[in-house]
Amino acid sequence: MFEELGPRKMGILVEAIKGKLTEAFTPSQLEVIDQSHLHAAHGGAAEHKAAFPEKDMTDETHVHVVITSDVFAGMNTLAKHRAVLAAVAEEVDRLHAFSLEAKAPS
Repeated sequence: MFEELGPRKMGILVEAIKGKLTEAFTPSQLEVIDQSHLHAAHGGAAEHKAAFPEKDMTDETHVHVVITSDVFAGMNTLAKHRAVLAAVAEEVDRLHAFSLEAKAPS
């Protein structure tokens, strides 16, 4: 998937995450926020990218997701997080940090 996008790599993980979460959960709210710029000087992110050159890393290192979906009704926090992580495992594997707020509509 990532190879077909050519040399432009900025934003591809955010877009891929948005697409997969939309398809899997039909959310009423979905925010996929690239927070990489907030961590530009913090240790670990650059080292993570350098340590895994085979992962076709992008400049996106930190992503935060807020998702609300009927699918999450009756699920506990761990189950919601596992469901989301299963849907975007390939993309999360390329990140240094992934944070998540998953909830059912109130």
